[in-house]
Amino acid sequence: QVQLVESGGGLVQPGGSLRLSCAASGIIFSDYIMGWYRQAPGKQRDLVATITTGSSTNYADSVKGRFTISRDNAKNTVYLQMNSLQPEDTAVYYCQCVRVYNNRSYWGQGTQVTVSS
Repeated sequence: QVQLVESGGGLVQPGGSLRLSCAASGIIFSDYIMGWYRQAPGKQRDLVATITTGSSTNYADSVKGRFTISRDNAKNTVYLQMNSLQPEDTAVYYCQCVRVYNNRSYWGQGTQVTVSS
């Protein structure tokens, strides 16, 4: 049974930082591309960042230079370090894994990030 469990969300003031974690179980973690997506109220779910099995990264333009995605294959965990947070970063953040071999994907349940003064 595949499980992705996100943590680290919360309320932060503009300009602040948060670090999200996504712990995976039930998969061979190193076989999967990992990604973070976010969905604001009334909007579609959008890509934030991805990291390949070889640790190549890709970011949405809106977060480049502020967010950093990383992975620890020994801990089956992917991280999203978010700095200089702004109110427009407020959303539910979801973790996704995609198996390279067959593109099968799984989602976590999401973690709320709220940026407000």
